Amino acid sequence: MALFPVSPTQRRIVWGVRILLALAFGAAGLSKLAGVPQMVQVFDAIGFGQWFRYLTGAVEVVGAVLLLVPATGFFGGLLLAATMVGAVATHVVLIGGNPAPAVVLGALAAFVAWRLRPVSLLAAG
Repeated sequence: MALFPVSPTQRRIVWGVRILLALAFGAAGLSKLAGVPQMVQVFDAIGFGQWFRYLTGAVEVVGAVLLLVPATGFFGGLLLAATMVGAVATHVVLIGGNPAPAVVLGALAAFVAWRLRPVSLLAAG
């Protein structure tokens, strides 16, 4: 028995956001892993080394895949929301530029994680 009834429309909206995020993070992650020159430059500016570009790209690709698997969508949303917190902080503190895209993607990922949160956590209280 579901704790909160979910309409078919709500289900479609969450799936739409999951697919949109999977496409965005999949593309961003693959561009980092492929060594697109702009990504190499950004991670040079961050100053942690190119290993961090590979790590970030892998996290984004894994998060995108997790979003598309029904049983792991919550974890994908949570992982990508946390990643975007780091991205916003990096923009604000280290490299400058507009953090708005990371804020929007992070908010959408947090929305997915919230909508897919495990019911057992809510029922335990």
